[in-house]
Amino acid sequence: MMKVVEPGLLSSIQDNGRRGHQESGMIISGVMDTFSMRIANTLVGNVEGEAVLEITLTGPTIEFQDDQLIAICGADFSATIDGIPAPLWRPVAVKKGSTLHMKFSKVGCRGVIAVGGGFNVPEVLGSKSTYLRAQIGGYEGRSLEKEDILQIGNRSDRSQNIYEKVSKNPVNWSVSGAYTNDVYNRSVMRVIPGKQYDDFTEESRACFFEQDYKISKQSDRMGFRLDGENLECGLSGDMLSEGVAFGTVQVPADGQPIILLADRQTLGGYPKIGQIASVDLPSLIQKKPGEAISFEEISVQEAQNLFRKREKEWHELKWMINMKLEGLDG
Repeated sequence: MMKVVEPGLLSSIQDNGRRGHQESGMIISGVMDTFSMRIANTLVGNVEGEAVLEITLTGPTIEFQDDQLIAICGADFSATIDGIPAPLWRPVAVKKGSTLHMKFSKVGCRGVIAVGGGFNVPEVLGSKSTYLRAQIGGYEGRSLEKEDILQIGNRSDRSQNIYEKVSKNPVNWSVSGAYTNDVYNRSVMRVIPGKQYDDFTEESRACFFEQDYKISKQSDRMGFRLDGENLECGLSGDMLSEGVAFGTVQVPADGQPIILLADRQTLGGYPKIGQIASVDLPSLIQKKPGEAISFEEISVQEAQNLFRKREKEWHELKWMINMKLEGLDG
């Protein structure tokens, strides 16, 4: 079990999301940073999509009431365990009675904590993800609060094997910063023109790709509101609502773009100027309010090639992680 001493700004249980129910109006939700989730779960011997604890801007303080195997990935929250710096991007055995303390993120915005065995919370429509507005899933349908007790599932044989090895001989390696930096260190987001792209004025199309936009403080898991030059769409009258995705860039009547994120609605009725390539979503969600981003136009084919390349790199990384874990001394 894990006891929440302080919850942080926004800490919630998330997995791959609640898929297959959008036609009924149920949003997907799920973790914002799938890249970190996949790595963290692999490091502790879970399946890639097992639920993790997602933390935002300010991390929690957690007391461990049992021995646990964890991995912290994503943003750097200056984490410590019993006052000693806690390493990122590696499996860590934590003893009963220890306390994990996380501060304000000094690099990035969001992190995840995976625990061997996963979080033992009920699935709702096939997912453990917290849908905050509807108050379903996760831990009682909400973000964590002080004194909450998180139940942990049984470790798989693989996870138990990793725990036994790491508890005897802490690992001295981490996932390479060269790999994670390549994923996270982008301020230029690659964008596929959206369905209504040609309906925007020529000046607006040029502005979208030439000007920087700042992420507004009025942003959340549903979407990033952007502050910058107004974009003007020539469509007249009402537009039929259409399906939207993680990374869809909509432009409402005020001309300020909104990038839809994990808790996006199932349909959108605003014109879509673009769709951010999936390979750049991990970089996007690590941006803090006030940070600037810009956009670069690419084709669907280029986006698909980037996705295939990233997946190939991920499978190579996963293989290397597993080889490292297999090589741990018993």
